[in-house]
Amino acid sequence: MDTPRGPARVRMTRPSGAVASVLVLGHGAGGGVDAPDLTAVHDAAVASGVQVVLVTQPYRVAGRRAPAPAGHLDEAWIAVVRALGVREEPLIVGGRSSGARVACRTASGLGAAGVLALAFPLHPPGKPERSRASELPSDVPTLVLNGDRDAFGVPVGSGPVEVLVRPGATHDLRKDVKGTAELAVAWMRAHGWAG
Repeated sequence: MDTPRGPARVRMTRPSGAVASVLVLGHGAGGGVDAPDLTAVHDAAVASGVQVVLVTQPYRVAGRRAPAPAGHLDEAWIAVVRALGVREEPLIVGGRSSGARVACRTASGLGAAGVLALAFPLHPPGKPERSRASELPSDVPTLVLNGDRDAFGVPVGSGPVEVLVRPGATHDLRKDVKGTAELAVAWMRAHGWAG
């Protein structure tokens, strides 16, 4: 799919029955949409009646590992989500790490019903003074799933932001990905966004 920052790759999976909502997920800075936590959430959400769209940012499509500047990431993401034309079903945006930040920064402007943030990187490792807490939405229901051993820190929930801490998990959330996915779908179900 074309964006102002180059082509993005989009992979869409529809559930077998009625669509309860559309969940659009982005990847981490140096990774891809096949990260274990994203895969687990994808599978659990589709099984619960959610259409899932996995978005690979243009810099990754071009073969670069270093992420584009935040403004470029947001611009490409917004173009993709708008091009999907979600109007009938609730739109949930999310992703892991850098993808979670992009979803958080753009959710309000996209009219998203909710945000699913996996491994939200509260600050760079070892630099808690450089907090990114201000990127968390203040007006959109948001679920943050972080590991208690995440070197990027764990946000504090407030307002519409709920934070669930995964015991023994690091930033990659590889420990108990099935449990993490179940928590994500339970949150969506509680809002009426999953069957």
